Amino acid sequence: MLTFAVTIEIADRGPGWPPGEEDKVLEKFYRGRSAGARGAGLGLAICFGVVRAHGGRIWAQNLPGGGIAFLFTLPLTEAPPAAVPADA
Repeated sequence: MLTFAVTIEIADRGPGWPPGEEDKVLEKFYRGRSAGARGAGLGLAICFGVVRAHGGRIWAQNLPGGGIAFLFTLPLTEAPPAAVPADA
């Protein structure tokens, strides 16, 4: 049986996170150590809960050239539609 999923990536070119802290950003009330950090530390924790509730996976990873990427994968319940030709 084939399974299908979609993966979304959102990335920036900021300073990234200290190595080893990429997974901590998904924890409740975790806030980075940067000066001027705002918020309650719940936004990504809420995203984590929503993605997991739909059977998906979410994670963060530092990028080699600087910055961080947030990725999540959600399973598709049926086969994706066939591609439509550009001239149709």
